[in-house]
Amino acid sequence: RVEPLVGREGFFDQIGATEAQKRTTRHGQSPIVSTPHGRRRVAGEDFEWGDLIDGQDRVRMLIDPASAYLQSAMFALGRSIDDVLIKAASGTAFTGETGTTPVALPAGQKIAVAASGLTVAKLRTAKRMLDEKEVDPEEPRYFACTAEQIDNLLGDTTVTSSDFNTVKALVEGNVDTYMGFKFVRTERLTKTGNDRFCLAYAQSGLFLAINKDIQGQIAPRADKSFAMYAYACLTCGATRMEEEKVVEVACLETS
Repeated sequence: RVEPLVGREGFFDQIGATEAQKRTTRHGQSPIVSTPHGRRRVAGEDFEWGDLIDGQDRVRMLIDPASAYLQSAMFALGRSIDDVLIKAASGTAFTGETGTTPVALPAGQKIAVAASGLTVAKLRTAKRMLDEKEVDPEEPRYFACTAEQIDNLLGDTTVTSSDFNTVKALVEGNVDTYMGFKFVRTERLTKTGNDRFCLAYAQSGLFLAINKDIQGQIAPRADKSFAMYAYACLTCGATRMEEEKVVEVACLETS
């Protein structure tokens, strides 16, 4: 979920689940269902990127490198967005009227490493945990992991022949979905010792607030012999909106 952020900090509403009431009489009182409300605080963080492009470099390369420099900047800031979301997924969220009440990801939303990498059993457990919390099965679900976890699946002895074909296609990049999860490969996930912390989540479980989207420009700098200066910046923040929609999956990773 992505929305604009106005100001340095913002609050975003959480609407809890409710139950319908059975009508038992004609012309009875209209029901009043007390819908649970909450809100999460999101604080924006600033990111910058800049590099100099000497005039001599432009001549040697025969083409203007400015666009390539800015493309590199966009990718760098995109990775910053990844880092903000990864930190928010399993980190501390802040809720309450003033946004000062810390909320940690519960232990019940974490799958232990169990001295193994990513297995089909762990994927099944993550799926079951989301299903048991009645996360809408129609909502997109994602699984963020590194290349090693995808490779783990090929070596999982519990994989059936049909599973093996699917996982093989996943490794080769022919498909990107398995067991209801769209796989997102990233090497930026948190790692402590030999434990890599992967993330299974429903789309609305994470929230990205953009205060200032990625902006870039190129201009000469008089203080650097009028070399061209490529600059890009971004301000964004993220939070976990619902603990039930995020599962942390610890995987052994020794390489």
